[in-house]
Amino acid sequence: MENPKIALLLAIACLLTATATATAAGAGETSWIQTFCRGNKSTTKLHFYVHDVRAGPNATLFNVANSSITATSPTAFGRVNVFDDSVTVAPDITSEEVARAQGTTTSMDLNVQAYSMNLNFFLTSGEFNGSTVTVIGRNQFADEERELSVATGSKAFRDARGYAITKTVSFEEATNYSVLEYTIYVKTSKRCSYVASASS
Repeated sequence: MENPKIALLLAIACLLTATATATAAGAGETSWIQTFCRGNKSTTKLHFYVHDVRAGPNATLFNVANSSITATSPTAFGRVNVFDDSVTVAPDITSEEVARAQGTTTSMDLNVQAYSMNLNFFLTSGEFNGSTVTVIGRNQFADEERELSVATGSKAFRDARGYAITKTVSFEEATNYSVLEYTIYVKTSKRCSYVASASS
């Protein structure tokens, strides 16, 4: 049976780790990312904003394919878009960029506006710079809040699992520009690291 003193020390170490992360987040530099323990596994929370610009000289989303019925379909069925969107720490597009959201969307519902998402968050800042988180699933844009699956990732998030909650923060019809909020919980197979004190 597990020694209760060791279990208590591990729990305290976990809380201290989470507190230290939250304190760093309060400093502003890493407020968009937090890592904490759930059981003996690491969970990372990512929170940021995606800027989807569909028109103009700074567009980041482009239509690359259509089906034979896309033009007459009320849901633009068969439309395929590819995008490389800026991801920032705040809804303002001029705030710090911490990632790129890159992938494709495919309109795949004949009755409602819903897209199949293949989305890779490529992190360009913070402790996981260079890692990716892959998000997939059905995104029904008319819903206030949508849930997608974290399928995998790379580097720090290799073999990751989890889920993403997204919602539309704003949409400017005149410029065809959307701001989307993402909160992602990523679980990895990596065990939590505990630092034991040398003194007793």
